[in-house]
Amino acid sequence: MTYIVRRTSPELAHLSHLDPLQVAREMSSWEPFQGLTPFTRFVSRPVAAFAPTFEVKETKDAFIFRADLPGVEEKNIEVSLTGNLLTVNGLRDQEDRHEGENFFVDERMFGSFTRAFTLPDGVDGEHVNADLKDGVLTLRIPKKPEHQPKKISIKVAEKAKAHNGGTATHR
Repeated sequence: MTYIVRRTSPELAHLSHLDPLQVAREMSSWEPFQGLTPFTRFVSRPVAAFAPTFEVKETKDAFIFRADLPGVEEKNIEVSLTGNLLTVNGLRDQEDRHEGENFFVDERMFGSFTRAFTLPDGVDGEHVNADLKDGVLTLRIPKKPEHQPKKISIKVAEKAKAHNGGTATHR
């Protein structure tokens, strides 16, 4: 069989017997759990760090923070605002495990987390709103009225003194 890909470097000479199409077929039919046996004894592993993701946006009248906190109970979340420093602390507890349970894959993370954000001047710390719904924490931190953008109206000159019919002179 003639291969389209030619390996000319000496470092790759040992790979010349491989059929690239066969390699691609084997990779596309990969079964991640094939031949995998479950853990047959209770395994105690170190708790992995849980690091929730945040989205922060600014609107004309507030800063909106959203954090994905699946499995975190409201009682395990603490939000504080000290000056311009917003701090979110929380804990996602590890679920109970029992002797004899078989795990094929164990990638979920648990533990405590802390995130801190420095806000610009002008936030209204007295009217912060926090809401936890469907595993998403939403914080709304309003801006003080004096720090919100104001529309400035533009006055149009009196049509150049009625098309120079006033005191203006032509040159």
